[in-house]
Amino acid sequence: MKDKDFAKVYERNYKRSFLFAKSYVHDDLVAEDIAAESLFKYWQICKESEENVSEAMLVTILKNRAIDHLRRDAHRLVALEDMAEMAVRNLEIQISALEACDPNELFSEEIQRIVQETMNTLPEKTQEIFFLSRYENKTFKEIAEIVNLSPKTVEYHISQALKALRIALKDYLPLWLIWFYWYQN
Repeated sequence: MKDKDFAKVYERNYKRSFLFAKSYVHDDLVAEDIAAESLFKYWQICKESEENVSEAMLVTILKNRAIDHLRRDAHRLVALEDMAEMAVRNLEIQISALEACDPNELFSEEIQRIVQETMNTLPEKTQEIFFLSRYENKTFKEIAEIVNLSPKTVEYHISQALKALRIALKDYLPLWLIWFYWYQN
């Protein structure tokens, strides 16, 4: 090929190059890119060559660019499949962990020990009021009548107990909430 003018090379070969690339990559935008890049590369080779460059060279360039694109797509799909498999494995592990969860284990000895130790540090009246509230399900008014205090004072004692337990069980807070929910219901 003797023509060194890129516009002429482009005009004469673009449509065929585009259709060739599209027949393999099945995407107009990608085919346009492959055709344009291939034509530019072909033009550079023609410009630098002293000899006549066959149009078979253009087909080879197009073919190699299409193969490169398809290989990149294949690698991307493999990576996406690997990520999907990993996500499925993680979900299966989470499901297994939940299925193996025994509600009785939520009330572990360690949590019960921490609750008991924390309660033992509180004043006796606070312990009594908290016990009546949480373990016997008494209302503030009922507790106030039993211990001869106002409902507001009962509320204060319960809030002090809960505050102490929140601090003591900060590492176990989600389990502690579940534990109290089950004991109340």
